[in-house]
Amino acid sequence: MFKNILLGIKSYSGTFKLMKELKLWKYFFIPMVISLLTATLISITAWKLSSSFGSFIATLWTWDFGKETFASISTLFSALIILVIGFILYKHIVMALSAPFMSPVSEKIEAHLTGVENHEHKKTSFKDQLWRGIRINVRNLGKELLYTVPLLLLKLIPVINIFSAIVLFLLQAYYAGFGSMDYTLERHFNFKDSIEFVRKNKGIAIGNGIIFMLFLFIPFIGIILVLPLSVTAASIKTIGIIQNKQLEEKTIEA
Repeated sequence: MFKNILLGIKSYSGTFKLMKELKLWKYFFIPMVISLLTATLISITAWKLSSSFGSFIATLWTWDFGKETFASISTLFSALIILVIGFILYKHIVMALSAPFMSPVSEKIEAHLTGVENHEHKKTSFKDQLWRGIRINVRNLGKELLYTVPLLLLKLIPVINIFSAIVLFLLQAYYAGFGSMDYTLERHFNFKDSIEFVRKNKGIAIGNGIIFMLFLFIPFIGIILVLPLSVTAASIKTIGIIQNKQLEEKTIEA
């Protein structure tokens, strides 16, 4: 697992060079705009909700003693909840809406790496790619929220909250990497098989997603560059895994 996480991280090496060589930047303009608008909208919404949500939680403490302490904790906890949910929503909204623009990027990278311009994989339209992106990200959003809620509650427990924070970060990284890998997987596998593929290569997904998540902490620039870099890195690694699998199958048959 740890080795695969490192491989997922290392796949970012040379991404700028490849994007320049294949002239991919023109494909990233609309996803960059989607990313920036989504991040702005979620940030404004989170800012407006944080104080009111914190005040609401504070009202649950009906006693006079410790009221100020509980109010302070409520404000911090509500800010944390909104921040985490904001990250989750951002990822899946951007990845779903960017699917029709990222799939062609992945396809060009595959053609470059394999030397095959006209592949024999299934052909998908703009509508198909958008629907696939929405479907996979709605599924991942539900799963991620299901696991995130108990992890957030564990953050209220001293010492344990340190480990829950790490697990929460890795969970977000996994689903970020999942989304980036799926732009390649949608040409090779159906919905169910794509999920199984990522499960078998979860370390690669986590490694890709770790860099994705870290980029989001870089003001403005991170939001703009995160998708182009993560998708390029994920495409390179995913295509490599698929090629190795196909080679193994041919060797067995021979």
